[in-house]
Amino acid sequence: MLQKKPKQNSFHSVLYDKIPEKHILKVISKTVDFSFINILLEDTYCKDFGRPAKEPEMMCKLLFLQHLYNLSDENMELVGNLNLAFLYFIGVNPEDSLPDKSLLSKFRTQRLGEDTLDDILTEMVRQCVEKGILKGNSVSLDATHILANTIKKTPERLMKHLAKMIIHTYETEVGQKIDNLPEVPDYKEIADHREAKAVMKSYLEEVIELVEKQITENEEATRQWIQKAKDILYDPKFINQKGIRSLTDEDARVGRKSKTQSFYGYKTEFMMTTDERIITSVRTADGAYMDGDYTNEMLAQTQKSGMNIEEVYGDKAYFRKPILEEIKAIEAEPFIPVSSTVYRIDEDIFTYNKDSDEWHCSQGNITVNKKYFKSKRKDGVRQGYKYYFDIKQCKECPIAKKTARRILSVGMNTSEFYEISQYQKTEEFKEKYKKRASIEGKNAELKRFHGLSRCRGYGLLSASKQSKLAAIAANIKRIASIVSA
Repeated sequence: MLQKKPKQNSFHSVLYDKIPEKHILKVISKTVDFSFINILLEDTYCKDFGRPAKEPEMMCKLLFLQHLYNLSDENMELVGNLNLAFLYFIGVNPEDSLPDKSLLSKFRTQRLGEDTLDDILTEMVRQCVEKGILKGNSVSLDATHILANTIKKTPERLMKHLAKMIIHTYETEVGQKIDNLPEVPDYKEIADHREAKAVMKSYLEEVIELVEKQITENEEATRQWIQKAKDILYDPKFINQKGIRSLTDEDARVGRKSKTQSFYGYKTEFMMTTDERIITSVRTADGAYMDGDYTNEMLAQTQKSGMNIEEVYGDKAYFRKPILEEIKAIEAEPFIPVSSTVYRIDEDIFTYNKDSDEWHCSQGNITVNKKYFKSKRKDGVRQGYKYYFDIKQCKECPIAKKTARRILSVGMNTSEFYEISQYQKTEEFKEKYKKRASIEGKNAELKRFHGLSRCRGYGLLSASKQSKLAAIAANIKRIASIVSA
């Protein structure tokens, strides 16, 4: 149960006077009130029975320190017991000992949920707004990758491992060896990658079929491994190497940094104030995540903190119609460069007049008709409009070959995107867009100083908690810096 009375400061607490007033942990203790954490987590403890538990506020502060200084669980306990500023920040007496590292791990995995971390982050930002620390009205969005804490395996190796686990689990449960097992193929000797996958798939299916004939109701663990093997094997993404790549971390996926570079792990998306550089929202997904899918949630969380959003900055990955509409829905202005993947008009040849809804050719020709179209393609249904130029003038046009034909086909949103494109060529937009660059530095800071370059644990939940704790740690540092300035 939680303690109902605060601890009495001991005589040794005078040692805390040795800590400089401008020390980051002393500044943040006086600026942000973390006592709300006990209220957030009080329902996870028994109120009237059991021995007194370590306060959630103290345990959370230990996690904040761990990510602030990029320490392991073991080093957190070791360094924390010797660091006077750490002891002051978490609110214990200098002679007290910190909880064992195992308790810290249990608290993080069993009591601290993602929603609680969101609430902590939001409350921190709310207090900054209330105290005038956060005065800006613009935010930036960006995503960064986190490497998984394991290697990615080829489908051949994964299928071999699945077969091995099925055999080992069955033999352990039954207490005897399986007869007539097929020989394990040496897939590394097969030059053709497709052939190697086919050979290992056939081998795994043979093992599954053989073991299924022998298992009874008592071999539940074996049955679970067989079902897992089937789920993985018959997922189309698996053979195409776009699905699961490790049994240690089943949530991690291969993602793209660029056209030529890939990574294996997760993507974490941040929303940050452009002026004060304080993170307001964090979301984590697997490596194949498309930037911007959580924009609506992140905007809502930022507004929940009391911040009034008037401008939203992002890179080209966020230039999508749904995202632009979500930003406009909160009456904010998007500052996101036009993406060539959704807007493909050659503006050296074509210009648009929104008042008359006409496209103009650089040779003076004007569209005379417009028709809606809908066509099926391999990647889905395409909708848009066809604008028709005067055919007589097109035949006499010296650049007719360059324009390809007298019909200009555009998407449903091309006209709107054209207006956005024109504004983005102005000096006003270019000057404002410079504000977005600050989030790149924040990504680098999180990776370099707060351990977000690589996952500490396994699974999406673990990666998400790590990302949010790193964001809170970065905010602690930033808030202290602003207040001390």
